[in-house]
Amino acid sequence: MLPRMSVWDGIVWHDGKFLGIEWHAWKIVGWAGNAVFTSRFLVQWYATEKHGRVVVPAVFWWLSLVGSLLLLAYALFHQRDSVIIAAYAFSWIPYLRNLLIHRRTEKARPTCPTCESLGQAGSRFCSECGASFPSAS
Repeated sequence: MLPRMSVWDGIVWHDGKFLGIEWHAWKIVGWAGNAVFTSRFLVQWYATEKHGRVVVPAVFWWLSLVGSLLLLAYALFHQRDSVIIAAYAFSWIPYLRNLLIHRRTEKARPTCPTCESLGQAGSRFCSECGASFPSAS
């Protein structure tokens, strides 16, 4: 009697490959890099829709940084492909710079003494309750 086979056995699993891909640790790193790097699109889209204007949240830059470093590692240690290496060799620099700028900007935001909401850096009054922020001098 033959073992019972699913219709998916020949499509999903075939010759020891899942979806036609031979999986190993570096392949997982490469696909994880792709997934992380691509997910930043969804994050930015969601933030823009939520605020009704173009917004690039800090998580976008974190996903960009992690995704590009994973793809660089995949290119360097597995593919050894100069085109992919060149594409990701320096892309992490502006991502890191944007995270540093974001951090500095967030630290400069005043907290309202009345309603405890965060104001914009350099603002004198709370946009939520109208209270004045203490002067920084």
